[in-house]
Amino acid sequence: MKLVYDIHDKPKFGANLIFALQQLLAIIAATLLVPVLVNGGQSTIVMDQAAALLGAGAGTLVYLLITRGKSPVFLGSSFAFISPLIGAAAFGFLGIIVGAVFAGLVYVLISIIIHFVGTNWVNKLLPPVIIGPTVALIGLSLSGSAINNLNNTAVSADNYSLLAILCGLIAFGVTVLASVKGSRGMKLIPFVIGILAAYAFASVLTLIGSLADIEALKIVNYAPLTNLFTDGFQLSDIFRVPELTFVKAIEEGGQYFTPSAIASLALLFVPVGFVVLAEHIADHKNLSSIIGRDLIQDPGLGKTVMGDGVGSIVGAIFGGCPNTTYGECVGCVAITGNASIFTITTTAIMAIALSFFNPFVQFVNTIPSCIIGGICIALYGFIAVSGLKMLQVVDLGENRNLFVVAAILIPGIGGLTLNFGQITITGIATALILGILTNVILGKDKSKDK
Repeated sequence: MKLVYDIHDKPKFGANLIFALQQLLAIIAATLLVPVLVNGGQSTIVMDQAAALLGAGAGTLVYLLITRGKSPVFLGSSFAFISPLIGAAAFGFLGIIVGAVFAGLVYVLISIIIHFVGTNWVNKLLPPVIIGPTVALIGLSLSGSAINNLNNTAVSADNYSLLAILCGLIAFGVTVLASVKGSRGMKLIPFVIGILAAYAFASVLTLIGSLADIEALKIVNYAPLTNLFTDGFQLSDIFRVPELTFVKAIEEGGQYFTPSAIASLALLFVPVGFVVLAEHIADHKNLSSIIGRDLIQDPGLGKTVMGDGVGSIVGAIFGGCPNTTYGECVGCVAITGNASIFTITTTAIMAIALSFFNPFVQFVNTIPSCIIGGICIALYGFIAVSGLKMLQVVDLGENRNLFVVAAILIPGIGGLTLNFGQITITGIATALILGILTNVILGKDKSKDK
């Protein structure tokens, strides 16, 4: 695709701040949701949303440094580690940090291996017939999450609301119109425009609902913001130092941590580290096709894997959550045509700065899930379409290729997982493994020799 801003292009300062805010809005809901889900799954410790946001920003800066500013992607809290984090919470904050280090070391080890053996094996192991449907699957597998948010049923099926769907579709529709029909400036910030338009509409409905006492119209819950000032105006309510994981670990004194915990944490985090690696490669293959640069070759898979691993460790030390490259960020780059590394860097710095500004974190918590769902239709859709575009070079008239694609899409969309005790291989990883095995068993694609 034609980029408006290439990797090393530098947008004007004011415009870049808006572009960075858009990237932040694209990834922030998921980043802030991970600690909430971990807190809901255990009662030993409480992870802080603001700290997770700071950790994501810090981890991204480390990733950008290691990849020498050549890969425009943001690292956010990884959903793949929710179950390990819940298990690690039994060993306190120190257990979470140690677990994240185990996961990061998987990446570091693989990076060292890649340094010695090269990356040619990647293209052989993951040709377009494998990587295309895998990237498409990443987008398609998230469709359920997007629609649950759109329906307002992410928390409970009883919350289904046609008005929520309307608000989400307004967010989607305005985003699409701004991206396709808008001016050059609007095309660069369609998500900001879509979110604000839908939020304004939902706020009007909420105001009417409050005045008329109609519960169904109350789409926006302002409680996270209003609760800030229940005891009057306090400066500490505005500017708040996040509860950093390593600080909480020091305060805790390791009272929950025992030497025997190390083996348990390794079993929890190491397998997931290998699983997320598959998504790392798929994300970078996808991003490569979008920006027209092969990131597997330059800066090299070794550096992107190293950056992801070390960035994940740093992110967890500050915010508790191991990080991963975000498909939402890739989708935002694809839709806006802005691959500027300066925008991603500004996004990371903005995430760190705003983690100290409590009203911003709480404002994000007031954005209705239905609006996030509407935006995600576009984001996840672009990820899926990017994968399908990779299949253009594959001869789908050959049964061999059809079976390989089928081995990935059907188990993946169906949600096939492999459970070995506490170890779970996710649907995407399972589908990828099945696709690779099918491709190897069927042998070389003979259509290429014709």
